[in-house]
Parts: sequence; structure tokens; C-alpha cells
Amino acid sequence: MTLATDKHYSPLELAKLWGLSPQKIRQIFGNEPGVLRLGEPSRRVGRTLTRAYHTLRIPETVAERVHLRLISSTQIRRA
Repeated sequence: MTLATDKHYSPLELAKLWGLSPQKIRQIFGNEPGVLRLGEPSRRVGRTLTRAYHTLRIPETVAERVHLRLISSTQIRRA
């Protein structure tokens, strides 16, 4: 369960902690339940389609859950 008082990481902060790129963190957490996705969807302005911009905030409890899942899947592959 995610709490409002949990520390929330940006993709850059979590990337530094995990030794990954921010892009990889966005890929891992982009559709993860509990992650805050803030921003604007893409929209059409006349003939131009504007790009969607989103920022992610990853609660500490979600990061821990995903980390445990990734560790478990790695250990299963090694066996």
C-alpha cells in the first residue's frame, strides 16, 4: 500500500540509486500500479499534434516492491 507520506523518487533519483539510466527507470515504472503520472496528454492544435509530457513520481514502497520482483526473477533464471 502506498502512503502519501512515502518518499517519492523521480526517475533520475532512482536511476542514480539503482545504477541505471532514467530512461530505463521510466520503462520499468511507466505502467506500474501506484506510480504517480503527472502531466498533459498529447493533443491536436490545428494540424499540429503536441507531444505528451509526463513526469513520474515513484513511491518508496512501489520501488521496494519492484526491486524485490526483479531480484526474484533474476534468481529464478539463475537456477
